[in-house]
Amino acid sequence: MYNFIFQNTTKIYFGENRLGHLGEELKQYGTRVLLTYGGGSIKKIGLYDKVTEELKRAGLTVFELSGIEPNPRHTTVNKGAELCKKEKIDVLLAVGGGSTIDCTKAIAAATFYDGDSWDLVTHKAPVSKALPVLTVLTLAATGSEMDAGGVISNMDTNEKYGLIHPLLQPKVSFLDPTNTYSVSAFQTACGSADILSHIFDVTYFTATEKMDMVDRIMEDIIKTVIKYAPIAVKEPENYQARANLMWAASWALNGFLQTGAFQAASCHAMEHELSAFYDITHGLGLAILTPRWMEYILDESTAPQFKKFGVNVFGVDASLSDIDGAKQAIVCLNDFLFKTLGLQSTLTEIGIDDKNFKVMAKKACKGDVLKGFKHLTPEDVENIFKMCL
Repeated sequence: MYNFIFQNTTKIYFGENRLGHLGEELKQYGTRVLLTYGGGSIKKIGLYDKVTEELKRAGLTVFELSGIEPNPRHTTVNKGAELCKKEKIDVLLAVGGGSTIDCTKAIAAATFYDGDSWDLVTHKAPVSKALPVLTVLTLAATGSEMDAGGVISNMDTNEKYGLIHPLLQPKVSFLDPTNTYSVSAFQTACGSADILSHIFDVTYFTATEKMDMVDRIMEDIIKTVIKYAPIAVKEPENYQARANLMWAASWALNGFLQTGAFQAASCHAMEHELSAFYDITHGLGLAILTPRWMEYILDESTAPQFKKFGVNVFGVDASLSDIDGAKQAIVCLNDFLFKTLGLQSTLTEIGIDDKNFKVMAKKACKGDVLKGFKHLTPEDVENIFKMCL
């Protein structure tokens, strides 16, 4: 068990009709606002009008950056940073899901850097300062509304990496479950897979001894997703389901579950290669990878944790051996992701073959070893990719 410091400074407004506080929160940081969003779904659901009305009522000067991609590009970050410099932006407001928020965080840092934002992502240059970021969330998935990280893609080099710095922690986030009513069944399922993977990959399946209290909370969050994701898929305007998924996503990656134990996220590193090369939905890639990764690393050292997951979350028979219990847990997870949620179960189904697997595996391992619950070589990663075909 590791020593730790826990501090999460993001102020949360949770529930319906909280945007009346948006103007007052923004004005704490300045009057010139850059509003960022994606492809326009916030206009279709009326959220854009609600947000801009509040900004106007507060007397704020607003500039906009739209068209942020589902896997946000460093070129879009550069564009946003240039706009911030030109218009002397004081504060950023991201309205959207994790991609919009991630991109906005990178813009916040890149505004104070004279070079290519990719230098910040690849740590060729340090993050030294950042504009304040506020968010209005529209998708339960990444947890970016309550953490200090984001993921940016460079499609010119087929690379996708995380940018994490305390300065990128959102100041305030507005979480209204009704803003997720329009999220499709597919994206709801993918977001739910992402929530689960944040827990599995970083803190739950770990070789480090954990706090039992935190472990139990993780299992309850996992069970919450397993209970409410199918309901949200079938009943998109079920407030209880949407609210539980939204809050589960925030707590899956806001730092609390990392208290005492955490590790490098190997499934995320592998998926980043998939979406860097093929621009697929992140949660779908994680759903396809995770059960195969579990199957591949299953041995006497990993089986007890996989079995415990099966017993405590899915009700697998506790009298089974560790190996048999672990295998049954993997079956249960497969059934949930691909039968209950209806996600595609193979890379072949989404048009991906094995031609880039070798180079993707080397990149995931940074040429050496991919650390995690079980350390993986490039050959291991390539084999896991092949299991996903």
